[in-house]
Amino acid sequence: MSKNTLLELCMSPDLGGLELYMVRSAKALRDDFNVISIINENSKLEQYYDADNTYMKIKKTSNLFMFGAAKKLANIIDEHDVDIIHMHWTKDIPFVVLAKLLSKKKPKIAQTRNMTMTRFKDDFYHRFLYKNMDLLLPVTYQVKEQLEQFIPTEIRPKVEVLYMGSDKPELLSDSEVQVLKDELGLSSCAFNLGMVGRINEAKGQHLLIRALVYLQDTNVHAYFVGHEMRKGYTQELKKLSHELGVENQVHFLGFMKNPHHFYQICDAVVLASKRETFGLVLIEAMQVGTAIIGANSGGVVEIIDDETTGLLFESQNAQSLAKTIEKLAANPQLLEKVANAGQKKCQEQFSNELQFEKLAEIFKSLV
Repeated sequence: MSKNTLLELCMSPDLGGLELYMVRSAKALRDDFNVISIINENSKLEQYYDADNTYMKIKKTSNLFMFGAAKKLANIIDEHDVDIIHMHWTKDIPFVVLAKLLSKKKPKIAQTRNMTMTRFKDDFYHRFLYKNMDLLLPVTYQVKEQLEQFIPTEIRPKVEVLYMGSDKPELLSDSEVQVLKDELGLSSCAFNLGMVGRINEAKGQHLLIRALVYLQDTNVHAYFVGHEMRKGYTQELKKLSHELGVENQVHFLGFMKNPHHFYQICDAVVLASKRETFGLVLIEAMQVGTAIIGANSGGVVEIIDDETTGLLFESQNAQSLAKTIEKLAANPQLLEKVANAGQKKCQEQFSNELQFEKLAEIFKSLV
């Protein structure tokens, strides 16, 4: 039996969980579909593809519908007999809808919805877009509620929640953990916190730095991993840590292609984003048995059961974050308990294999 053709698409120029999820989706679904990926000509994703993955580049233009790029995409759709387009970046919706209308094939359009929705989509423009889409896959029930609230029923595509999963990680031995700690400068005597994600204000690195001020009587260090989104912002954070007197506790390690090893050398991983739709970083840390701390907002509350599978703090409150860190640092039994429970929950609800099996079945039902 011949396979249907799935086109995975993300024109975002950035490199984060949203973009990397597309690559993982393309690789995971190739047993069930003929998969082609479309990425931005300036994308940082190319390094993540191998010889077994087909991908093409399209140049992103500045106009709203990207007409030239949409025409090129329409030609790819027809040439490769594409049945489904699975997109990941909300800004790609106009471009993809236009490509569908320009094509002869008229494929189904599905979007994994990583972003929140905060206003009604009942104007002519949004009605035009959403009536030409077939499926929305919000990554949390909170986002599902927003989609149902703000997109009118008569033009709303089918909505089905699908959590993101995490790749099965390579677990390090105790000796390998120590070697990596030594390489990255983590002290075995300190309580080491990790924060992984884009280095920008929305991710909350500044909040963790401010929380360290309340923890100067304890040996707590913060290690930041990620790509700087605005040139000079890392330097601003270093200046802040100096002004607050915690510069010796703050460390920037740069971008890591695969952070799974890093999670394993941390005592806990922190997600302090102002608004986090889901929190894939937490899932990845849970899977390797590392305790997690997250803000009590957005999709994080669907991941963390407070003081059971992790700890929650009051969003945007540095003192609350500090108290939560101190609670874990001072209580090894609690640390071990939430780490073990978090790992168990991750294996039962957030495994890549489980979520991509569901995604494959959902797509098969579309065609």
